[in-house]
Amino acid sequence: MPAPPAEPPVMRQKSHPPRQPKAIAKGQLHPRNRHQGRYDFPRLIEASPELGRFVILNPYGKQSIDFADPEAVRVFNRALMRQLYGIAHWDIPPGYLCPPIPGRADYLHGLADLLAESSDGAIARGKGVRVLDIGTGANCIYPLLGHSDYGWRFVGSDIDPVALAAARSIVQANGLGDAIELRQQHEPQHIFQGLLASDERFTLTLCNPPFHASAAEAASGSTRKWKNLGKLDPKRKLPVLNFGGQSNELWCAGGEVAFLRRMARESATAAGQVLWFSSLVSKAGNLAAFNAALQQAGALKVRQVDMAQGNKQSRFVAWTFHDVAARRAWLKGIADSTPN
Repeated sequence: MPAPPAEPPVMRQKSHPPRQPKAIAKGQLHPRNRHQGRYDFPRLIEASPELGRFVILNPYGKQSIDFADPEAVRVFNRALMRQLYGIAHWDIPPGYLCPPIPGRADYLHGLADLLAESSDGAIARGKGVRVLDIGTGANCIYPLLGHSDYGWRFVGSDIDPVALAAARSIVQANGLGDAIELRQQHEPQHIFQGLLASDERFTLTLCNPPFHASAAEAASGSTRKWKNLGKLDPKRKLPVLNFGGQSNELWCAGGEVAFLRRMARESATAAGQVLWFSSLVSKAGNLAAFNAALQQAGALKVRQVDMAQGNKQSRFVAWTFHDVAARRAWLKGIADSTPN
């Protein structure tokens, strides 16, 4: 398939140059990420007093928490959501995935920059941007962050009714029902099929796919995390997983690469309804197979965006079936329909 045409120059009415996203230094969070620098634990504790009993001093004498303690991570996340995002009520059922918030926020900021590339660098904000979160989970983290940072509207989907019930409780408790819709995928073998109405359109989709191919592989991954955290102690009873997670959140038949291939195939059937599809890819070794699947599906443009939170390397892949002119027209329609 021939490469898509280069982005044409755009005539602007204003005289100042287009706004460009700031360069991101290696290992640093996105410039718009709210989690810059060290956390202010006194302020966090003031807003969420329950956090106080989990605060420890790290080997450098700085306040922190034991990230190998699932309860500490859950309470810490709740405090962050309250202080940084104004989410007064946030909780998840025992055993469900408790996400590292800074990395989740970086994914959203990267998607915002991707849209800006077709809008003269202008960041798309407001309810005109509609986003589909595949596997939103009990934590509902992407819709909460994305609406707080950009005012986007979300549909969060999941196959797990317990997770959706927990996410719905968060949405309702924070009065976000107009911004976040939750929807069950009743066909677990599918991702987009059976989920979207024929007349629905989404600016973006995002996904944090299952990492592993089996429960045993997931447990092995948890053990490696414990070792990395320096907390592996044979005398200590360890949680099943240090950040929690149900089976459908952590593994699926064929692992991440099988899930990504299925997503690539199904995205072609919803190509006219979505401007940009995207997914995290946790294992760099899966990128080649995913890119091949996207090429086979007929994606016109594929972008890999690398991210880093300290020493942790991550990335997401975005793809579209729309050419340059169509992408510009789609985003112009959003801008024209969004009140100033």
